[in-house]
Amino acid sequence: MDRTVQAASAVVLAGGRSSRLGEDKRRLRLWGEGGPTLLERTVALVASHCSDVVVVLNDPQAWPDLPARLVGDRYPDGGALGGIYSGLAAAAEGHALVVACDMPLLSRPLLAAMLARPRDYDALVPRSPTPGAARNSLDAEPLHAIYGKGCLEPIRAALEGGRRQIAAFFPLVRVVYLEPDEIRRHDPAGHSFLNINTVEQMADARRLLGLDH
Repeated sequence: MDRTVQAASAVVLAGGRSSRLGEDKRRLRLWGEGGPTLLERTVALVASHCSDVVVVLNDPQAWPDLPARLVGDRYPDGGALGGIYSGLAAAAEGHALVVACDMPLLSRPLLAAMLARPRDYDALVPRSPTPGAARNSLDAEPLHAIYGKGCLEPIRAALEGGRRQIAAFFPLVRVVYLEPDEIRRHDPAGHSFLNINTVEQMADARRLLGLDH
């Protein structure tokens, strides 16, 4: 195994409807028509860090050449929490790095640092360096986190109880937070958590990638 690849699974959540963007964001080619789609690039990036890659989506027939294991969402109405459960349940390793497919500015150094930490937790979750940006009271970024298999039963219980907020199961597991100061050491620009839900966010991503000219 390449020394940069950790014995961990990666789970890419790719089941969103892209309703606010008006087009399938998974197929955005931010790097030009000859470049990869956003989903392809995300899969390639996490594959360079993790020994196993799982993509959670509900149209596997549309992605026949994606170099990953494709699994359906076991809780189609469970939102991102249902996607985390589905990917973690399918993961070959005991811990899984979970990211959303629409994060074009993922930081390799930050991902590597997270994966290299001792896994004395059930969930390793960054806190956003920008207060309020994460839109939850914990300032947590749960779609850029590592979850252990010990989270499966608490997540299932939350979903069965009708709770879709990702942090709903946090009180039942060992959560370690990656604080903003540590995040800045690996991602000084702080753009790792940018995701694309709107045309404006897509324009921001292209600008930050230097592709808006």
